Amino acid sequence: MDSRDRRILTKIAEYCQRIGENLERCHHDYALFQRDHLFQDACCMCIVQIGELAGQLSDEAKRLAPGVPWRIIKDTRNFYVHAYGAIDVPSVWETLNRDIPALLSSCEELLKTM
Repeated sequence: MDSRDRRILTKIAEYCQRIGENLERCHHDYALFQRDHLFQDACCMCIVQIGELAGQLSDEAKRLAPGVPWRIIKDTRNFYVHAYGAIDVPSVWETLNRDIPALLSSCEELLKTM
């Protein structure tokens, strides 16, 4: 894996951390997330950036983490960008709380091996 992949993984990890910070700032409060569009927008923009970056990773880097659903991450970005008004808030909340921490962990592990 080259230095470009390392930079991309580092950026993905940073966006995952931003999401975690947003959730902490709002005390992981789903009711607040449902009614606070700024909170939703901040988290969704991070997901969009993660998807954009995932699409730029080399195939070699993706093969090093076969458990990460790279294609789904990229497809999620495309959905958020092109169907923003149709985003399912409960699904986004689940992604933020389940998938993003797992992605952060995977990126950190990959970065340790480089």
